[in-house]
Amino acid sequence: MSFVPGNQQRHLRACMVCSIVQVQQRFIREGCPNCETFLGLQNHPESVQECTSQVFEGLITLADPSKSWVAKWQRLDGYVPGVYAVKVVGQLSEETIQNIEDAGGRYVPRDGTVHDDDA
Repeated sequence: MSFVPGNQQRHLRACMVCSIVQVQQRFIREGCPNCETFLGLQNHPESVQECTSQVFEGLITLADPSKSWVAKWQRLDGYVPGVYAVKVVGQLSEETIQNIEDAGGRYVPRDGTVHDDDA
């Protein structure tokens, strides 16, 4: 994530799948750098609205997620370097969760809820 001017901070959104934080227009223009293969956010503003949230807490900057204990703790290892939210408020639709699973991914809610099979 590059520098975000103060007047653009209100346009920040966090991906509900991987929790990367970017401005809304970047999600629309480039998609999610971690989840694009199964979310398909690029050039789909309605998908950006459904799969990202303006409500998130805390920020973590990761330069090398593969070597960071914080990345492992937050389940971010394997993702691209960038700025990530600690907690993202919002829920994905069942259809989106099914698309993630059909693509071989595993959805871990970023809102602090824990499913029985996550424990």
